[in-house]
Amino acid sequence: MKKERVYEFDAIILEDESEGYVALVPALPGCHTQGDTIDKVLRNIKEAIELYLETLTDEEKEELLRQKVVGVQRVKAIA
Repeated sequence: MKKERVYEFDAIILEDESEGYVALVPALPGCHTQGDTIDKVLRNIKEAIELYLETLTDEEKEELLRQKVVGVQRVKAIA
């Protein structure tokens, strides 16, 4: 039986236009979800991360763990 490991990822939570929330995980491309409350979106992103990890090999998981979010900055751009 394979031993389970605990993984930690940074998630970004955004308020959406319907007064709900969207969560995304920068280290896991395409891993995102939504929820009506912060608690709900956090439960949903945990589930999304677990499902995402099920698709990866052990080597791919280890590679992801080497990536770290070091900060989030608001950047102004003119368009």
